[in-house]
Amino acid sequence: MHKSLTVMLLSLSAVGCTWVHMAPGASAVRVTSAAPADCQKRGEVEVSVKHSIAFVERNQLRVREELETLARNEAPGLNADTISPLGEPAGGSQRFGAWQCGR
Repeated sequence: MHKSLTVMLLSLSAVGCTWVHMAPGASAVRVTSAAPADCQKRGEVEVSVKHSIAFVERNQLRVREELETLARNEAPGLNADTISPLGEPAGGSQRFGAWQCGR
């Protein structure tokens, strides 16, 4: 019983942790709420993170932040300087459009 309680408490404490870190160059990538005007589409990326741990849902704001960070990390590889979500997160995954706006 004590071991189960310890595992549960450790799982709950990890629910708020951030495991995704910004890659070099990703901090310059702009995030817009919709497809930007007058930009060239460079592609799309789908990113995903753990949305629950041991049947405990993670903080949805934290999940969104991590998905956005992962998409920003992918943008420089597509020669994109802007990303925009193509839909809402679902099951810990989300798609983003990648754009070159020439800022």
